[in-house]
Amino acid sequence: MDFLNQSVFIKVKDNSVSKENFELLIDENLQLLKTHPQPSLDVLPKYYESDDYISHTDGKRSLFEKMYHFIKSYSLKKKVSLINSFHPEKGTLLDIGAGTGDFLATAKGNGWQTTGLEPSEKARNTAISKGVSFQNSIENIENQSFDVITMWHVLEHVPDIEQQIKELKRLLKPNGTIIIAVPNFKSYDANYYGEFWAAYDVPRHLWHFSKISIQKLFASENMKLIKILPMIFDSFYVSLLSEKYKNGKMNFFKAFWIGFVSNLKAKRTLEYSSHIYVLKNQ
Repeated sequence: MDFLNQSVFIKVKDNSVSKENFELLIDENLQLLKTHPQPSLDVLPKYYESDDYISHTDGKRSLFEKMYHFIKSYSLKKKVSLINSFHPEKGTLLDIGAGTGDFLATAKGNGWQTTGLEPSEKARNTAISKGVSFQNSIENIENQSFDVITMWHVLEHVPDIEQQIKELKRLLKPNGTIIIAVPNFKSYDANYYGEFWAAYDVPRHLWHFSKISIQKLFASENMKLIKILPMIFDSFYVSLLSEKYKNGKMNFFKAFWIGFVSNLKAKRTLEYSSHIYVLKNQ
C-alpha cells in the first residue's frame, strides 16, 4: 500500500522485545497509520520471540497472565454469542491467527465447523491438543468456503492488507460475515499514553486502524460495515501494559482508572480502545 503525502504521526519504541525505535506514518485520507520501517518477512518472526507474547501461550505465571486468561474465558463466550447472532443456523467458521485455539475450541463445542490458520508452530501445537483443525495455507482453501471469518487482533499484523482483504472476499460465502477486532489509535488511552501506548506494539503491529480506515479498506472489495462494537476490557489491559512501559512497573490502580476514563469518554466519542467490526459480503 502506497502512502501518498505521508507524514510522521508519532515516534514509538518496541518496548517488549527489541527496544528498537520506529515511526508511525499517517495516511490522512484513510486515517490509517503505518509502522516504518516495516521488517522484512524473513526478519519479522524474531520480533515475536518472547515468552511474554501472551497470545502464543497458555501460561499463567503471573497475576497479569492469570487476569488475562480470566477475562479471555469470559470474552470467548461473548465472541461465540456474537457470531451466533448473525448466523444462528451455525455453519463453517475460519479463524485467522487462531493462536492457542481457545476461540475455535469454544465455537466447535457450540456446533460450528471450525478451521484455523496460525503461523506460530508453538501456538498451533497447543491448539491441536485441544482438538482444533488447521489449514496449512490460505491459498489452498477453496473459494466461498466459509459463512464466517474472524480475525481477533490479527489484521494489524498482516504485511499486505489489500491482498488479505481480497483473500477474505474470495473465501467468504455470498451472504457471509467477517468479524475483525483491532486497536483504535483514536481512543482516549492511546492519546493519554502516546508513545508508550502498548497497543502500538511495533513492529509486530504493522498497521494501526481507525473506523474510517476499516470502512474504506473493505468497501474497496464491496464489503459493507454494518456494526461496530466496543471491546470494553481492552482499555484496562492496554493501560496496564502502557503503565509498565511508561513508568517501569504495572500500576494496577492507575491503569484501572485510565481504562475506566477511556471507556467513559468513549460513551460520548464512540472511540474505544479497541473495536469489533462486523462486515457483510455484498
